[in-house]
Amino acid sequence: MTQKFLLATDMIDYHHIAIQNKIQQLFTAGMNDIDKSRAAYAFVRDQVSHSFDCNAQVITAKASDVLIHQTGICHAKANLLAALLRSQVIPTGFCFQHLTLADDDSLGYCVHAYNAVYLENRWIRLDARGNKPGVEAQFSLSEPILAFANRREYDEYDWPGIYANPHQATMLMLEKAGCLQDILDNIPDTLDKTPDLLA
Repeated sequence: MTQKFLLATDMIDYHHIAIQNKIQQLFTAGMNDIDKSRAAYAFVRDQVSHSFDCNAQVITAKASDVLIHQTGICHAKANLLAALLRSQVIPTGFCFQHLTLADDDSLGYCVHAYNAVYLENRWIRLDARGNKPGVEAQFSLSEPILAFANRREYDEYDWPGIYANPHQATMLMLEKAGCLQDILDNIPDTLDKTPDLLA
């Protein structure tokens, strides 16, 4: 069941030297899977800036680029967290939300990404988007404490299930984007594939 959630891919490139070096810094021999997950989550959430929060001048997608440049949007940061945890044989997937781009629906919608991590024989959901005023995601083994609560009045919702791979349309968009405005203009707002796991 979980094998596809452990694979290295073009976007989850945990064999890259930069990620291998970070693994040596983050994880020690005495840490269990929960310790490792908590440490990796805190690093990606707090030390890697969300591209829009820091007005990033570089657009990243694959995990190694996110680590090297220390920035990425939610999808890119989810790739890095997946890479760090999969390197430790901790199954990690992707979950997606339908969210507004603005505080209301005036600018349309986007697909927001966060991770699902298999710990203690169950999947927990972790959102490493990065906290800021009004956003307080946390590491939680019980109820998810995500970056954004769905607002039904704005047609915000979760797509069901867990995906083994990043959202391909968003990855293609990020690879083509030259600046933050390109992301705002072109970020996908829907999913076109079924989840690998309904959990």
